[in-house]
Amino acid sequence: MRGVRVLDLSRVLAGPWCTQTLADLGAEVIKVERPRSATHPGGDDTRGWGPPFLKDTEGRETAEAAYFLGANRNKRSIAVDISVPAGQALVRRMAASADVLVENYKVGDMARYGLDASRLLAACPRLVYCSITGYGQSGPYRNRAGYDYAVQGAGGLMSVTGERDNLPGGGPQKVGVAVADLFTGMYATVAILAALRHRDATGQGQAIDMALLDTQVAMLANLGANYLVTHKAPRRAGNAHQNIVPYQVFEVADGHVILAVGNDKQFERFCAVAGCPQLATDPRFARNADRVRDRETLVPLLAERMRTRTRAEWLSALDTAGVPCGPINDLADVFADPHVRARGMTLTMAHPLQPALELVASPMKLSATPVTLRHPPPLLGQHTDEVLGEFGLTSEEIAGLREAGAIG
Repeated sequence: MRGVRVLDLSRVLAGPWCTQTLADLGAEVIKVERPRSATHPGGDDTRGWGPPFLKDTEGRETAEAAYFLGANRNKRSIAVDISVPAGQALVRRMAASADVLVENYKVGDMARYGLDASRLLAACPRLVYCSITGYGQSGPYRNRAGYDYAVQGAGGLMSVTGERDNLPGGGPQKVGVAVADLFTGMYATVAILAALRHRDATGQGQAIDMALLDTQVAMLANLGANYLVTHKAPRRAGNAHQNIVPYQVFEVADGHVILAVGNDKQFERFCAVAGCPQLATDPRFARNADRVRDRETLVPLLAERMRTRTRAEWLSALDTAGVPCGPINDLADVFADPHVRARGMTLTMAHPLQPALELVASPMKLSATPVTLRHPPPLLGQHTDEVLGEFGLTSEEIAGLREAGAIG
């Protein structure tokens, strides 16, 4: 994506996740942030969403939250106040030579600033303008503020996440990370790439309307399809799978193991390893559809077997037999895992406050155009003068904008 310029007017997670992905793929991403003032700390809200905060070389806590660092590498930051006319004019000037603009302001806010899709596309017809909101630009909920947690509830995810209601600890649970935000950021990335391909073929940009709720509904995947086929709402199943058995967590002699039997052959191999080959030929359990219907009978039988061996014993035996299984790792285990390390899933960048900043790496591995690391997560307004100079502003114009309070 070298040669693609992105104006990133988004904050928090969905938008920044999208633009970080574009940046990792080579796009030039300019993060436009609110300047610091006497009444506002400035910048992306997540700069202050800690602890934990980055520590400098002396071990002192800085003002840079880990949350912000995780979603904003490969970007440059400029501080522009889009609530004032001079700041608005500056963004319009920059949009004229940008390929993509991403924003996640509430519906109507960008129109108040004269920076909405209709006006910018009229002036810059090749621009791809991506709006990310909680509920979209249309519909009865369009004016609601969009938060991942609320959307996980409203979009059905929490109705199928968590332990069964009739068991201890039962009830709705959110997912441990903000998946509605993250998936919306990824869908937005895909939509932007498609729009750029269309623009390159036709010369015509377009507006993209991304909504967290739409994404959450799409993410229901097989469970959404199950409901539309049966019109029966699936319920929480804890660590079990709605359509596959046995596909869940089992207690073992010294902890827990995930057993993920995906087909009948794997079930046959599992039964051989577990010393219960008769279950694989039992007509109640021979096919997956039978096992799903009779899970209340089968799972207790398997649970009794699983408690007879240790985690290491099960993982070794099942892996040798080609039965999908796995441990339940905490994050210390994850980042110490030899395979995760071999796959290069951490990286180190030189940050202005910490020369050896460790971050989670991109999972994208392309043979001809690999992900590149060019900029650590920026300080607020770190590149304002540098970037505006690249857009043709003179030092006198930049000084004037700063004097007028339009830039930080």
